[in-house]
This record gives sequence, structure tokens and C-alpha cells, in this order.
Amino acid sequence: MNRQTQAAVLLLIGVALLHGALTDLYLRYVKEGLRPLLLAAGTLLVVTALATAWYEWRRARREERGTGTGTGDGDGDGTRGHAHRESRVSWLLVLPLFALVLVAPPALGSYSATHTGTALQQPYGYAELPAGDPVPIGLVDYAGRAFYGHGRSLEGRSVRLTGFVAVTPSGTPYLVRMALNCCAADAQPVKIGLTGNIPPVLQPNAWLEVTGRYTARRTRDPVNDGPIPFLRVTAARPVPTPRDPYDETWNN
Repeated sequence: MNRQTQAAVLLLIGVALLHGALTDLYLRYVKEGLRPLLLAAGTLLVVTALATAWYEWRRARREERGTGTGTGDGDGDGTRGHAHRESRVSWLLVLPLFALVLVAPPALGSYSATHTGTALQQPYGYAELPAGDPVPIGLVDYAGRAFYGHGRSLEGRSVRLTGFVAVTPSGTPYLVRMALNCCAADAQPVKIGLTGNIPPVLQPNAWLEVTGRYTARRTRDPVNDGPIPFLRVTAARPVPTPRDPYDETWNN
């Protein structure tokens, strides 16, 4: 791969990173907080590619004027030798970039949720819930309060939360959010079982906004024996996929 090809590949990678960071496409792969780093990396790659192309253009101009140094391209006397044909295989490196931009895969969904054990962890503490009824709450937050907090902070409160549907082989419906430490490669599901006024037809991967109350019912995930609390649903409605499909409320 010569330097012109290297510059072109760097430019395409940089443009792909900038495209992802500026269009929210990156949210399918990494946490929202990493956006500045992606913008910086994309900008650096574009600048490097342009600088490399400029350097090669100026070197070619010098050689045309007979001022080239003959470092490896000629016979040692400043004349150009036999030019070797560059392999076109190197351009295959850009195919994943076009796939990323043109055929971006969806965020992780019900298949990953049903084949991966719940990753609910005990939180360090619980913030006071805001006033209002129902109170909007993150799915991970509700799961921690319901299981590890035994629902004490949820007593007498109606909550509203959002997630996608996953249905177990036994037919139990779960509401799920994938939690991230860093990127989609380490995403793990946190699951809440649904009981009460459940819609009669649930499609896996469909996003729901559910309103309900705490119930002491709980179970264990058959994949890893992790804890799964339940929510007694009083109302549910379909909603579009949120801008950020991953839940970043992650307690380590």
C-alpha cells in the first residue's frame, strides 16, 4: 500500500468516525459520553490523511522538476526506476466502513437478552425519587430498588419506565435495557418481569413505555441465576426506539 492509498484509507476512516459521531450512529456502539473522543479521533485522522496527501503531492512535483532525491524509486542517480504496480487488495480495508455507514446493524435486542444472563448489581445507594405520579425512572434503577432495596423506596409510588420486550421460551415477558460499561461489546441486559395488565400480544424487540407499581414477586434468570424483579403493570403503550437504546445507569 503506497502513501496515497494510506491517505485515502485514513480519510475514509476519519470521515466514517465523524459521520457516526455527528449523526448519533455511534450510540449503537459506544456510550454517549465518548462522543468527544470520537470527534477528536475522526478529526485527527482526516487532518493526517490530508497532510499525507499534501506531502506526497509536493514530493511528486519536486521529482517532476528533477529535484527528487531518488530514495528508493530510482537507480541512485535521481532518475525514476521501474514502478511497481500497487496491489488493489488493500482497498478491501474500506469495505467495513461502507457497511458501517450504509448497512449499520441495529442495537442489541431480545436475542442477546434471552441468551445472556441479567447483569443487575447492587447499587451503592438510592437517590430520593422526585415528586409526581407516575414518576419516570430508569429500568436499571427500578430493578435495583425492587430487588436489593426490597421495594421500600417504591412503596405507594407509581413508576413509568421504558424498555424493549423479550419473551422467554416459557412465555414470561420481560422488559429489558442493555447496560453499557463502555461499548456494545460489553453490553449486558438488565431484565424486569412483567405481570398485571400486560398487552395480549407482545412482539420481541418492540419498545414499550409501561406504568406500574412495585410487586414483591421475583425470579432467577435461568441463564446465570441472576435476580429478576417484577413490575405489576397498570398501563402500557408502544413507543419508538429511543435515541440512545442503551441504559447507562450502570452501578459498578
